[in-house]
Amino acid sequence: MAIYGIGAYYDEDVSAKFITGKIVGVGWDNNDAPDLHQFIRSLKVGDIIYIKAAPPGGDLTIKAIGVIADDAILNATDTNELVSCGRNVRWLEASQFAIPIPQQKNNVRANTLYEEFHPIVQREILARVLG
Repeated sequence: MAIYGIGAYYDEDVSAKFITGKIVGVGWDNNDAPDLHQFIRSLKVGDIIYIKAAPPGGDLTIKAIGVIADDAILNATDTNELVSCGRNVRWLEASQFAIPIPQQKNNVRANTLYEEFHPIVQREILARVLG
């Protein structure tokens, strides 16, 4: 099991659509973002994923936390054109909260999708889903 952060801003915030559709994914075509398509396909059942927003200089906002629900790889047809490559998610927590950005160096918060390694962020995510 690993923990991943994913953005949900496609010229508008689509977090609510991810939550109600029980999915996550990327909107870019495979030709434009083959690495992100491969990343989405590499997620394993049970991996934790959280929807995040990380504005420069601001706190890390967590919008929802879930787990990858199955091995299905979704496409645009499966998701009403919301994502071009996605996964089914069982959302465990959908209340928004913020985590102060740790003061150490970090070069991934602005990325669309990344594995979360920071122990403070991991601890906060796990506390929300494990109690």
